[in-house]
Amino acid sequence: MRRGRILSILMLICVAGGIVCFAQSAGEALRGGRRLQLGVAGSVLFVLGVAGFVFRRSVITVFMSIELMLNAVNLSFVTFSYQLKQVNGHLFAFFVMVVAAAEAAVGLAIILTVFKNRATLNIDDVDSMKN
Repeated sequence: MRRGRILSILMLICVAGGIVCFAQSAGEALRGGRRLQLGVAGSVLFVLGVAGFVFRRSVITVFMSIELMLNAVNLSFVTFSYQLKQVNGHLFAFFVMVVAAAEAAVGLAIILTVFKNRATLNIDDVDSMKN
């Protein structure tokens, strides 16, 4: 029950933040319809990533959910950068992609090692560092 509350709060924050940040005025909302769609898409992708991280029990699914959250943040960075006409968001998105690539390489190596040693990828079965 507590996870459901946390997920609901995160979903409301993401959706409300996307709507408030992108719909500053009526004229801007009409001209920036694409930006509003991208903001809502980024928020929905992030919430789906959080839901996959919280509710799934497979290491691979949790790993993919983390990647989905990183990509949602990249989409938001690029969208805000385009709206504010600054380059900072593009630079942050580039660095997040570099971190995501490194995380994918190291994370997949760890997942393969765990599967080789434990013969399972269920999080409940892989809860300790012992053999």
